[in-house]
Amino acid sequence: MKFIKYHGLGNDYLVLNPADLAMPLSEERILELCARHTGVGSDGILLGPFLPGSEDFVQISRAAGSEEAGSEALAALRIYNPDGSEAEKSGNGLRIFSRYLYDLGMVGQEPFRLHTLGGSVEARVIEPREQIQVEMGRVSFLSTDIPMLGEEREVIREKILLKGREFTFCAANIGNPHCIVLCEQISAELAREFGPLLETHPMFPEKANVQFMRVLGPHQIAIEVWERGAGYTLASGSSACANAAVAQKLGLCRSPISVSMPGGEILTHIDERFNLSQSGPVRRVCKGVWNPD
Repeated sequence: MKFIKYHGLGNDYLVLNPADLAMPLSEERILELCARHTGVGSDGILLGPFLPGSEDFVQISRAAGSEEAGSEALAALRIYNPDGSEAEKSGNGLRIFSRYLYDLGMVGQEPFRLHTLGGSVEARVIEPREQIQVEMGRVSFLSTDIPMLGEEREVIREKILLKGREFTFCAANIGNPHCIVLCEQISAELAREFGPLLETHPMFPEKANVQFMRVLGPHQIAIEVWERGAGYTLASGSSACANAAVAQKLGLCRSPISVSMPGGEILTHIDERFNLSQSGPVRRVCKGVWNPD
């Protein structure tokens, strides 16, 4: 099975072309491929491109609510977490997939559209190594959109008690669900200890990506990320966007907002309706052939 490995700020993905699959991409094979010690190792898998007219393209377009505009998209892709589950959207994944299409010669520097299960996005490769931009769509803070249990409300500055410690959190959806914990200090240890508890908390029926956010200034925040289905990660594009949106919603920051993560920084822009774009670098690591034993 052929693969190409990329990373965006240390958040690494394997890109698999459906045309190169020698066997079905089962949950078991995803687990084997993503395993750090016995497989290739990655934070997830990007499967595509699915071209207009294909069965997968049609299915993904419908899930994205883009049946009528489906023919306008260049391609669709599927995103898999290292635990075998399928993700709706990934900011770093979309930037990586855009770089992959650029490397294939399918796109240049003009904007193009992609479909994901979490919605349709516009992407542009401004500079393939340093600046790939993705329009991530509109952020919602409504509990019914996230989704989250309880009456419909904007999930802003709510309280939760975990292991005897009280946290203040917000929640947002940007094509996938996020729980943003407001902190004065953040660390990898904090994310590793409390991230799993929030990811799988009963209040999130579809689980949640979890971030611990610290405000550094009017245009800068720092976050630590516990990713749904992946665990602790060095960076996450959709997480960066959700946190920037929360910081602006609370009046703590204003656009543009730079989001610092252990793997590096992503720049976000947010308009008055909370439509959001991100830009950041992508690196190509290697390509090869995986031989399951």
